[in-house]
Amino acid sequence: METSVQKPRVIVGLGSCGIAAGAAKTYDKLQQLLSSPEFDFSLERTSCVGMCYKEPLVEICDSHGRVIYGDMTAEKVEATIRKHFLENEIDRENAVSAEKFDGSEDYFFAGQVKIALRNCGMIDPESLEASEQAGAYAAIKKIVREGISPAEVIRMVTESGLRGRGGGGFPTGLKWKFAAQSESDEKYIICNADEGDPGAFMDRSLLEGDPHAVLEGMMIGGYAIGASKGYIYCRAEYPLAIKRLNIAIVQARDKGYLGRPLEGSNGFSFDIVVKEGAGAFVCGEETALIASIEGRRGMPRKRPPFPAVSGLWGKPTNINNVETWANVPWIINHGPAAYAAYGTEKSKGTKVFALTGKIRNGGLVEVPMGVTINDIIFKLGGGIKSGKAFKAVQLGGPSGGCIPASLGHTPVDYDSVNATGAIMGSGGMVVMDETTCMVDLAKFFLHFTQEESCGKCTFCRVGTKRMLEILERITEGKGQAGDIETLETLAVQIKNNSLCGLGQTAPNPVLTTLRYFREEYEAHIHDHRCPARVCKPLLHYRIDPARCTGCTVCAAKCPAEAISGGRKTVHHINQEACIQCGECYQVCRFEAVVVE
Repeated sequence: METSVQKPRVIVGLGSCGIAAGAAKTYDKLQQLLSSPEFDFSLERTSCVGMCYKEPLVEICDSHGRVIYGDMTAEKVEATIRKHFLENEIDRENAVSAEKFDGSEDYFFAGQVKIALRNCGMIDPESLEASEQAGAYAAIKKIVREGISPAEVIRMVTESGLRGRGGGGFPTGLKWKFAAQSESDEKYIICNADEGDPGAFMDRSLLEGDPHAVLEGMMIGGYAIGASKGYIYCRAEYPLAIKRLNIAIVQARDKGYLGRPLEGSNGFSFDIVVKEGAGAFVCGEETALIASIEGRRGMPRKRPPFPAVSGLWGKPTNINNVETWANVPWIINHGPAAYAAYGTEKSKGTKVFALTGKIRNGGLVEVPMGVTINDIIFKLGGGIKSGKAFKAVQLGGPSGGCIPASLGHTPVDYDSVNATGAIMGSGGMVVMDETTCMVDLAKFFLHFTQEESCGKCTFCRVGTKRMLEILERITEGKGQAGDIETLETLAVQIKNNSLCGLGQTAPNPVLTTLRYFREEYEAHIHDHRCPARVCKPLLHYRIDPARCTGCTVCAAKCPAEAISGGRKTVHHINQEACIQCGECYQVCRFEAVVVE
């Protein structure tokens, strides 16, 4: 990082979310300003601090302390910079967080405990020096310096209570122990970065923001189980994450952390390769992921043998996801008791969640296990957009389930979430309001898993297809008596007989929406009505004569020419010609179009 302690620092968030919001143009604008003699600051980059909803973010560190400005587009940033530096005054209107006064978004950080995300948004992710200053590779150095044995490392991870953050929640230390006990001339470490859940971006942000934390975690895992090589399986749709991973790997090799015996380690050597995946959801499953790395089609196989015994190339292999690996160096540096101090009895530490959907503050949060769903949505996420009512949250992606607002008090730990019928998953949290149709939502997720099924086993390939067909009929107003019972029967058969986790969990969105929102299914089937007014074939539009002013806008916009009426006369909708597109409802400024 090219910094000067004398100069003020201006730091731009250049993660994918920031770049999508225009942060690269903001960075360019700041570079232009630097060419002026009026300004003298160091311009740096970082990644996402989690506040995606306020991107582009620009942080200034100077005599005013640390100030983060939000919504800093290229058009707005110059005014803020001039006010900050030339008028020596903080632009409080755009300051979202600051050290010396209350920022408008301070509540977003309150209650968060950042362990996995400890350096995200704080360092230049493409600078090894910046990462080292923030503590990168201190844990592996500690292991070497203090002569901590592989068995002792596994003990520390076990006592920390860390469980796999990819969704399964299997105890990490126990998983490492199995791989360590397998006898082989070669072993492998794999980082699963095949994040494919709709609405999930935790792993991508972590790789973009702190790649060295993941590399170090994998090094420690390799040391613990006796592996000398690791693979990071990252989907190709994450180009920035892949770019920064490759930069970090080259830097780590040049510095002697990777690719040759680590100094003072009695010969321990570890190296890492990035394998780009094609983006198939099934490749998040361990055995399918291994098959893909080996150059075969990404399809799961029956277990046992488990990867800890026979994994990549038939050798013992340990697989953990990005977030799990990023926790490991912190545990070694701070001790297992410090990590276990957070969380609940059976779910220790913290968890990163990606907040998406109808929530006011979309972004990343990291909280101690055990906080409630309501705390995350309302205290950190700012509640529901447009003031609408909170209806449900989808947790765990397509493999998870919908938790209704009435269970918003549920603590987010593995056991409590599983008890609702959902799963913790990798941490995608899709928030829904009262305008969401739960039948339509179940159809969306089942469509996803049906398309992503590798087709190897009949129950997943055919069973999800049959379920999807039924859901499509229901949302088209063609539901039949017995459809709900058929869905339930198919769901149980698919769960019990599918080969891998994708098939076994595919019915979860249907089962949980049936469990908590069964009346919506019944309304669609028996009353031909969509309570949330989402399923277009079930909607009926009419014009309230008391409100219609005869402005003619609806008639002009109707693509089916189904609306009649002259200027300043009440309009009418021809129900036979109406295609239920909703255009009239959208354009009417007098709330004269009624949806039933």
